[in-house]
Amino acid sequence: MGRGSLAVWLTVIVLTSVIPLHHPVAAPTASLGDESPVAFSSPSNLTIAFSNGPTQDEDVKGRKTLSFAVGGSGTLDSLLIERSSDESIWTEVVNLTSSPWLYSFDSTTATNDTYKLRASGWDTDTESFAIATTDWFNIVNQVPVITAFTALNPDAGTGTSLTDRAWFNIGSGEAISFRWGASDDDLKEATLTNVPGPGTPSKDGPTSLAYGWDWSSGSMSEGTWSPRLTVVDHSGLSATATMFIGIDRTGPTVGSVTVGDGDAWQQSGEVTVSGLSTAANDGQGSGVATVQYALGDDAWSSTTADSLAFSLDEGTHTLTLRAVDRVGNIGSNTTVQIRVDQTAPVGLSWSVDELTTSRIGAANISFLAEDTESGIDNTASYLQYGFDSNGVGETPDLSGRWLTMGVNGLSGQVGLSSWATKSRQHLMLRAVLVDEAGNSYTTQASSFQILPGLDLYWNISQTNVDRIVVRPGEQTGNVTITSVLESNQDYGGSVIVRLETAPADRTASVDWTVMETRNLPAGTLSNRTETIVWQYMVPNAGQFDLRLVIDFANVIDEYDEGNNDNYLVVTGASLDAPGLVPSFAPSILVLVLVGFALSLLQRTTRD
Repeated sequence: MGRGSLAVWLTVIVLTSVIPLHHPVAAPTASLGDESPVAFSSPSNLTIAFSNGPTQDEDVKGRKTLSFAVGGSGTLDSLLIERSSDESIWTEVVNLTSSPWLYSFDSTTATNDTYKLRASGWDTDTESFAIATTDWFNIVNQVPVITAFTALNPDAGTGTSLTDRAWFNIGSGEAISFRWGASDDDLKEATLTNVPGPGTPSKDGPTSLAYGWDWSSGSMSEGTWSPRLTVVDHSGLSATATMFIGIDRTGPTVGSVTVGDGDAWQQSGEVTVSGLSTAANDGQGSGVATVQYALGDDAWSSTTADSLAFSLDEGTHTLTLRAVDRVGNIGSNTTVQIRVDQTAPVGLSWSVDELTTSRIGAANISFLAEDTESGIDNTASYLQYGFDSNGVGETPDLSGRWLTMGVNGLSGQVGLSSWATKSRQHLMLRAVLVDEAGNSYTTQASSFQILPGLDLYWNISQTNVDRIVVRPGEQTGNVTITSVLESNQDYGGSVIVRLETAPADRTASVDWTVMETRNLPAGTLSNRTETIVWQYMVPNAGQFDLRLVIDFANVIDEYDEGNNDNYLVVTGASLDAPGLVPSFAPSILVLVLVGFALSLLQRTTRD
């Protein structure tokens, strides 16, 4: 409170105690928190009334516009609006400081109850309040409650979770029927988003509610979605619900299975083919339900087991596999050759050019394999690649499928117009090996991360402290740190570096203290190097760790984030400390005299 206002208050108190008032007027001050108004002796020349406000027993929902009729000869400076459920504690709603004296009261900010509103207008002419109060009214907001949200007739799943999607095997022009229900006293409309596109269903309401959509975009593509229902009432309150659906029209694949002991050629006719269900993969689809198989010209059989046992004659036998997903899609056939008394090709290793975002042109890829019997058929063997977000799995999730490099056998190239857009992604590779006998084997996916080409680092040999032991203090404790920041390529952007310090004997709970931060402007490293000189004052005795940090917030994507810190040590020493007594240090003259004495002693001994 200013001195002028304090003087006014003191004058009012004195006048109140001396001059009897026949008509005292209670006038509140500007509310601070939940304080009640303070009485003044001077009546206001203003008159204030709610021209539009809640009436007696009115049920208020959502927003209500408050307007006021202001009269009298006073000057209205501000208008404080408060609410109360018991007239003992008033809570500030808003303090209007200029005309028009209107306010949109949001009743959803208060809990449901019975309230009054009070408007206190400050009259600057009389330095007093004019007050208006509404009748008691009720806030009766109700948040909508979604009682149902479903998609009708899925081929598999319920849609209640990510692990239990509602799956549909429908054509691109077919529809999915969504239905919903909600409980509310003034329901207005509903919207549905995140549906298979293009497009979005129109609003349900507000004129009338159909409580559902039969949605067909005309281009219902395969994939997964999370449709989101939003229900809004006339009070502006809303509720949301999400379901999980998928469209799957593609059959699953069967990858590499294990024949017998893992070789393509077996020593015994009792052969077990295993890994059927684990090798079957429906990608991002509904999931594998069964695996069908046929040996030679036999009819198709179905199994949910992971292995099958066969009694075979010597020779070559063909086992055909295909997988069926949960919505009935049948995948393409996978043929496995079962040969008795023969061996299979063996994959050895990948040879891949270094993959960085700075690469220009194609990357050379080759795969080494061998077959000790018939040998590798390079015309039938080929490489496949794809791009993946994390390098895990058997199908590249970014490419969505495997791409063939060409007809170069087990060597090829992956060419991109720009590798810069692939930072931190993984190049997934797999090889399909075929030997001259016709046995085939598809390798498991291998991943090679594409790293950023740019790398910022400290030149360790040129980063140093001019003194490592100093007397603490402003006059004697200053050290100069010379650091050289380098980049492995021209870098035109800006970079933030900073100097940090911490006691060397600190515990794990002690953080580094930032002593100085420098923002090197764009272009500083256009010549790949920058010398930075720091000043540090050792505050007291003891050892202190210094740390130079590049890009502490990891804003710059780098090849190696582990070389962004450089550590140095300085010591604050005191001559008063034990073990540092100058009088015990021998002078150079004493050392010379001792040397002469030892020389004479040795000569005398030899004589």
